[in-house]
Formats: sequence, C-alpha cells, structure tokens
Amino acid sequence: MSHTNANRPTSTTMNASTNGTVNANTNTQANAPSRAQGHGATAVITHRVREGQQDAYELWLDEIGPKCRAAPGHLDWHIIRPIAGLTHTNTVVLRFDTITNLERWMASADRRRLIEQVSPLLATEDEFFINSGLDFWFVPEGAHAKVPVRWKQFVITWSAIYPLVLGVSLVVSTLLLQVGLSLNGYLFTLIVTGLVVALMIYLVMPYYTHMVRSWLFK
Repeated sequence: MSHTNANRPTSTTMNASTNGTVNANTNTQANAPSRAQGHGATAVITHRVREGQQDAYELWLDEIGPKCRAAPGHLDWHIIRPIAGLTHTNTVVLRFDTITNLERWMASADRRRLIEQVSPLLATEDEFFINSGLDFWFVPEGAHAKVPVRWKQFVITWSAIYPLVLGVSLVVSTLLLQVGLSLNGYLFTLIVTGLVVALMIYLVMPYYTHMVRSWLFK
C-alpha cells in the first residue's frame, strides 16, 4: 500500500480467513481529523464461488444483505455477478457514510459469523479492500497491489471520461433525433452522466486499468 499524506484518504487492505479472523494493514493520515468525519467509504469484496455453488451463494447474499443494510451508516451496495460459464467471481461494492462505520460492519460479529457460514462455498478466502476515496477503481482483483499515485489516477480517469462524454453525448443525441424527442439541457445531462458513470464503473475502468497496470503501479 502507498503511504497517505496529510489531507489524503486513508486506505485499508484486509484479508479475512475462513475462520472469520481479519488481518488488516492500515495507513492513516498524519495529524488528520477524526476518521468518523470522512466523506464516505467504499469496500470492494471479491468472492470466488466454487463451481455449482452460485445458487447457494445467492441465498447467502439474501441473508447477509438485510443485515448489512441495517448497519449504521450504510448507503448502498452493488453486486457484480460472474459471467455464466466464464468466471466464478462475485464482486460486492459497499458504500458507507464514514470509513469508521464501514470498518465496524466489516469486523462485526454478524459478518464474521456469516463469512464462516459461506466459506465452504468459496474457492478462496474472503478478501476485501477498504478506502475513503475513488482508489477502488485502480485496485486490481485481490487488492494485493499498492494504490497508484494521484497524478496517474487523474490521467487515467480523465483520459477515460473525456471520450466517453463525447461518445455518449453523440449517441444519445442521435437516438433522440431518430425518435423525435427533445430533452432540456438538465435532463440530457442527467442521462449522459448516468451512462458515463455506469460505463466507467462496470466496463471501462476494470479493463482500462488492467491494460495499463504496468505503468500505473510503477
């Protein structure tokens, strides 16, 4: 993990073994304000499910989901499921209002019990990465690499967003003209930015950062 300086987000890489034990390596800000005063925190969890156990894993998600959503500070979660016949990895992205509340849930007795319950379904251990910024875009699967320097994050994000904004705007404008619809500027911008963010998170950044990983983490 890279060292965090003052006024930069904290980040934590964790590896929870199948017996529920959590090992953490945390970098904290120097002379920073209380971690509870953060601007939101994200956990990216990767679970590689054993072949033939996806249905049982889905039932487990139905059980842990309500408990996670009831945890103090929970904002939302997203599940990126595997591609049938190609992959077996489920990625769960959690957002909490502060990194303190997120870490409290990740280390809670409820989650430890449920991780122990699901461990027979997993081919690997429960692994997750916690951070208080947008660094999760730049962490490869398994989260065993350091977070790249900020200027490289800026270059990669900008170079991805710029063509997406141009391309999505052109596509949406063309489609609206073809169906004879006219949207005001605010609604048009809402649609375009929503599509750009969705493409960034689910399609572009996972592949883009993988392609440039040698430079990104140098």
